[in-house]
Order: sequence, then structure tokens, then C-alpha cells
Amino acid sequence: MSDALVDNLVRQLGPRGVLTGPEDRARFEQGWRYGQGIARCIARPASTAEVAATLRLCAEHGARVVPQGANTGLVAASTPDASGQMVVLSLERLNQTIELDAAARTVLVDGGVLLSQLNEALRPHGFWFPVDLGADPQIGGMVATNTGGTRLLRYGDVRHNLLGIEVVLGDGRVLSLLNRLRKNNTGLDAKHLFVGTTGVFGVVTRAVLQVAPRPRQRAVALVGCRDGETVLQLLSTLEQDLGDVLSAFEVMSENAMAAVFEHQPGLRRPFASLPRFAALVELGTTLPAESLDLGELLATRLGSFLDAAGDSIDVVMGNGDEFWQIRHHISESLQKSGKMLAFDVSVPRSRLPAFTREVEALLAREWPQVRLCDYGHWGDGGTHLNLLWDEAAIGRPAAEVVAALQPRIYEFAVQGHGGSYSAEHGIGPHNQRYYDLYTAPLVKQLAALLGQFCDPGDRLGTVRLG
Repeated sequence: MSDALVDNLVRQLGPRGVLTGPEDRARFEQGWRYGQGIARCIARPASTAEVAATLRLCAEHGARVVPQGANTGLVAASTPDASGQMVVLSLERLNQTIELDAAARTVLVDGGVLLSQLNEALRPHGFWFPVDLGADPQIGGMVATNTGGTRLLRYGDVRHNLLGIEVVLGDGRVLSLLNRLRKNNTGLDAKHLFVGTTGVFGVVTRAVLQVAPRPRQRAVALVGCRDGETVLQLLSTLEQDLGDVLSAFEVMSENAMAAVFEHQPGLRRPFASLPRFAALVELGTTLPAESLDLGELLATRLGSFLDAAGDSIDVVMGNGDEFWQIRHHISESLQKSGKMLAFDVSVPRSRLPAFTREVEALLAREWPQVRLCDYGHWGDGGTHLNLLWDEAAIGRPAAEVVAALQPRIYEFAVQGHGGSYSAEHGIGPHNQRYYDLYTAPLVKQLAALLGQFCDPGDRLGTVRLG
């Protein structure tokens, strides 16, 4: 059957710009972890003008649209619903512009450019965009979700590194906010309306980012700690003594590391016996080793901490890439270990040990067959709490376990410890009900007013903020 909207999109974008067959649509309809639907078609504009034309046509036909970057999100916000009526607007063809201003240390980049593509272009000039994570997202998607990553402690999140954007609103209007200035105190900084709001206010087509000099050297160590309090003591000590060069502080629990070594036999075990927690500490600097030897500096400071802490810690210096491989293989290893309920939460850093113990106590008391395999960005207060179990052994369907545990864990984080139910993954259908539950009514009213201006037809995305 003929579809007038699809026909018009083909005329506007060309045959390469629209995908309609089930096989062509499949990779856009399935999310990385959550989210699966059916798209009316996949629109692939290759310029801001084509994005605007696509959204105007969809508005004329009353079609809902879900913007999609690299589809690496973890809350189902980038995939269509099951209606078969939503248009997926993919930015994968909008990926040509990478314009570096080396003197200003800024780069203008298309929204569809991949993080790896950007960093490869920056490498010959000695720069990088230091929002570092395991996935390879597009820049527009990173803005829409305010991506954090493993080096937020040193460099901040996307919001911290964003100078300007160009965004197409829901009805096709183009809002140019391509500021290239670090200092511009002239009223409302409207770009922040589109950072972390999941693309429901508009589609980011270009961005101006500040980039950082690429470190010339780094030093990495794994520090085994007997409890969470020791982890925090180590973090405080490093920040006080080495704060200028501390670039990452990641924490992996014993259970999380055990899953990695079970499913990744090629990785070397750094500890004779796994500690309760291991902190992955990284120092980085642009100074050459003859000016400042980071390896020696880190070894000396950790040696002093070891002397003071006694047998509560174990320090392993070595190949930083090997240590990071352990950290980056946790997620996939846990997925091979049984049924999993994954949380991306944050609490004030000082509350992380107490929060973790509270979750452990809940499991021991009510769900002894479920084990906690946690890891994450303790340096910025974020932790990935992953609950694993064997469905056959527990004797209850996964949906029942999730329904019982998910609201309890979120309640611990948000109400018990002043934290967040979504530290860095953003808002999507996977956690929409917790946004509705925990977001202040006035914030939702404000979001609704902004939505009326930015997306008058209320047609963008599958998330509702107001």
C-alpha cells in the first residue's frame, strides 16, 4: 500500500535517505539493552535542512518521530513503539563536519559524527574529546543524554564541555545556538534546554565542543580494599595529594570481577584472591616523563597509603590497558552470568558504602538467591548496581523479581540517600514511571511549557517530561 508520508520523504531525502523494508529497519528497531518496536520507516537526512524538512513533513502528516543517534542508549529512548506508525529519524548520514579551531581548542561537529570518528580526527592535532565510555555514540545523542563516562571526575560530562548547538525543533524550525565562546554572560543560555532531555525538545544537528589536550603519559594501578570506607579514604587521599593529575577513579566489586574472569579467560588476574572492592586509579598529564614521572609518583603515594592502612589494601601496579580491559568487560560478562536487573544510580559519594550495604542487607534478608555485582564511577558518585540470579534456581519469573526489587532499590537511592535513579543513562520508557514518581510537579509543569514551544504537536520521542 502507498504511504503518502513515506513517498514525500523519499522525494525530499532521495532513495538512500529512507528505509522501509523489514530487514533494513531491523537494526533501528532494537535497542542495545531495552526497547524494541516497529518503525513506519527510517528517515536518514544528511543535513540540517533535510532534518528540518523531515520534521515538517512528519508534522504535516501528524506522524510521531523518535530521534536516533547510534542507538547505544540503555533506557529504550531511541527505539520506536510497537504501533508501526513512528518515523525513526536517524542521524547516521549527518556525519561530515569536523572543523577544529586549534587555537581556541574547540571543534564544530555534525550531530551524527561518532565519538570514535571525532577522536580519530583530533588525534593528529594532539586533542581528544575526553568523555570516555565503552559504547561509541553519536555526538547528537551524547548531547541529548548528557553523557558522562569514566573520566567525568577530571573532565566533566558533555554539558561541561558544550559551548553551542544547532537544533531542529519538532515542527521543523531551526534554532541556531552555535556559540563558540567560553565566556558569554548574556542571559538565558538556551542550549541547556536540550542537554539531557532525550531529544524530546528537538534534534541536535551540530554542536560546538571544547576539546582537551591528549595526555602524553598516564599511570594506572589497581588498589584492593576491604570495604567501602577504605575506598573513600583512598579517593580523598588521592584528590588531596594528586588532584591535579587524577583522571579516573573506578570501583569494581568482588562479584563483578569474578564474572569477568569467569567469562574472559584471556584476561590476567591481578590479585591472588579477589578483594571486596578494587579501585582502578588513573593519573594523566600532558607533561613528559622527564618533567614528572607519573608511575613513580603514583607508586610512592600508594605506598604511603598502604603503610598507613596496613592489611586493608593491596596495591598492584602494571599495564593500564589490562586493568581497563577488566573494567570494560564487566557489563558483557554479567550478561552471560544469568538473569540481570541493572541499575544506573548515584548518591553523594559519602553515602556509597552505606547505600551498598543497605542493598546487600535487603538481598540477604529477602532475596538470598540474588547476588549484587556492582561497579562504577565512585569518583563522581555513580554506581552500576547489577543484580544477578539463576531463574531456575529462584523458581520465580524474572518479571516478578524485577517488580519486587526495582522500586525498592530506587527508593533507597532517591529517598533514603538523596540520590538519583538515573545517574547517566537518562530518561526513557524503561524508567519513565520513576521520572513521574520522583520529579517535582513544578519541574514537570516547566517541562510541559517548554515542550509546547519546542514541539507544539507533542510528537517527538517516546518520553514525556511534562
